[in-house]
Amino acid sequence: MLKRINSVTIFCAKFGLFLSFTVMLGSVMIQVVGRLNGSSPVWTEELTRYGLLFTISFGAGLAFRTGDLVAVDILTESLPVRFARLLRLFGAISTAALCFYLLPHAWKYVSIGKMQTSPALGVRMHLIHLSIWITLICLGVFASLRVLDIIILKTSGRPIKQDIEG
Repeated sequence: MLKRINSVTIFCAKFGLFLSFTVMLGSVMIQVVGRLNGSSPVWTEELTRYGLLFTISFGAGLAFRTGDLVAVDILTESLPVRFARLLRLFGAISTAALCFYLLPHAWKYVSIGKMQTSPALGVRMHLIHLSIWITLICLGVFASLRVLDIIILKTSGRPIKQDIEG
């Protein structure tokens, strides 16, 4: 069951990452072609920035899973296996707890954006500010999954690279 939840979560994050990166890439291509023609649209720079925000939002959880987000493994690798596992468990619990604690506060930030619109696209900013909330959800979920992996599956808590690359 836990492996199924892991795979569904990874698929959703990858799909969100793919969509946001595609939007960002498309916007940059429109900007480049527009500059070659002498009339580049104003809104492409703004859309690229928003695409980058959502790319970071969906990619943060995946980077946590693979250990590419932040990994200070000099300490954990020098410790005995049992203590290293406990330290990784503590780090994952702390990350998940902080993310879930910040969610209601981030939602207040998102709702402030209902009163604002973006200058070039005219999009309500709460849709853009939602990227902060998504970042916290992704990090919190992936940290929680690592906690469950350590506790239930008795793993070492090391980052899992093959799930993302495969």
